[in-house]
Amino acid sequence: MNRTPILILPGYADSEADHWQSHWERADPACRRVVQDDWLEPRLDGWLATLDRYVRECDAPPVLAAHSLACALVAHWAARASASVKGALLVAPADVDSPLHTPDEVRGFSPVPLRPLPFPSVVVASGDDPFVSAARAEAFARAWGSRLITLPNARHINADAGYGPWPEGHKLLRDLL
Repeated sequence: MNRTPILILPGYADSEADHWQSHWERADPACRRVVQDDWLEPRLDGWLATLDRYVRECDAPPVLAAHSLACALVAHWAARASASVKGALLVAPADVDSPLHTPDEVRGFSPVPLRPLPFPSVVVASGDDPFVSAARAEAFARAWGSRLITLPNARHINADAGYGPWPEGHKLLRDLL
């Protein structure tokens, strides 16, 4: 049986063991984490090259499961890539254009491309995410042509906010498959 590969794309500082991305990776052999060279000093060109390499290594077009900074990475990659993906789940996109919301270390991912993604996508945002305003997350979803799901009081949709295994998110991922 040919299974669609799932690439797990953590954001700044990687995803800890109790993060939903880590749970999904451990539970599903189709999941593979995209490991960046430097999680704390991210460089767009390096992260793009790494993502592109992982996509090209897949036996079939993968689905991307991105969190935070990796959502901007996906937007940049989609604007330049010649390889294809089946879809993307973009969770808690960090507003790298805003010094009020994100650290200086991620400013190299600015400006976030605001053009339609060439594949189906879902943006999952929180009404109280410290790394992006609700209005900005909505603008990302609209510009990327993504379906938007807004979770109330979910903060950054990570382990600290109580999103460990996150079965509802996994269902969204499965819908993209």
